[in-house]
Amino acid sequence: MSNKILKIGHRGAKGHVTENTLESIQKAIDLGVDGVEIDVHLCASGELVVFHDFTVDRMTDGTGEISNFSLKELKKLKVKSRFQIPTLSQVLLLVNNRCLVNIELKGLKTAKEACRLIEFFVTKKGWDYNNFLVSSFQEDLIKAVYKTNIEIPIGVLSHTNLESSLKLANSVSAKSIIVNYTMLTADMVSKIKEKHQVMAYTVNNLKPIERIKTYEVDGIITDFPDRL
Repeated sequence: MSNKILKIGHRGAKGHVTENTLESIQKAIDLGVDGVEIDVHLCASGELVVFHDFTVDRMTDGTGEISNFSLKELKKLKVKSRFQIPTLSQVLLLVNNRCLVNIELKGLKTAKEACRLIEFFVTKKGWDYNNFLVSSFQEDLIKAVYKTNIEIPIGVLSHTNLESSLKLANSVSAKSIIVNYTMLTADMVSKIKEKHQVMAYTVNNLKPIERIKTYEVDGIITDFPDRL
């Protein structure tokens, strides 16, 4: 396993099928990924929905902040005129423990419900905690997950300041640090790997893919899993 770089589909297989849809996640699975990365927000009726932006404007025929819509209202919206916004539950049922699910907490107050669902899928659906990775750029959400359930693997998303990311990662016993590939150097990777996995995002072009592979990262998040 040590030499194998995990192939992780970004928002499903975003390069092939509209991001964060069940169809995109199915496409990623069809392409043989080791994992999928998705984003979640809490909607007005309390469910976690899989969607990247804080507003529905870019991806759907609606307008407004995603947290102001109930699930029923969100289900009526068309994503890129043909798809539906899925719930996290729907995504997990589709994946069915077949690969890693990296859940990025985007919206406010997403940690508690994400932890609840993960615990449900582990205790009732036979999932393994190691098939989850919960990540966020937001320190308060990361800490909330850690305080709720220390069994849940955590990924710290790093902007530019690696030192502060390492400090946070150590304080929550994070499994992974997830870094923008343009920031990665070979030295940085070996430093992170002393204590954590290194995941690189979002690597789509062949030359950067080859370069990042030589750094022996643990995983690559990409829109095109078939290129890895």
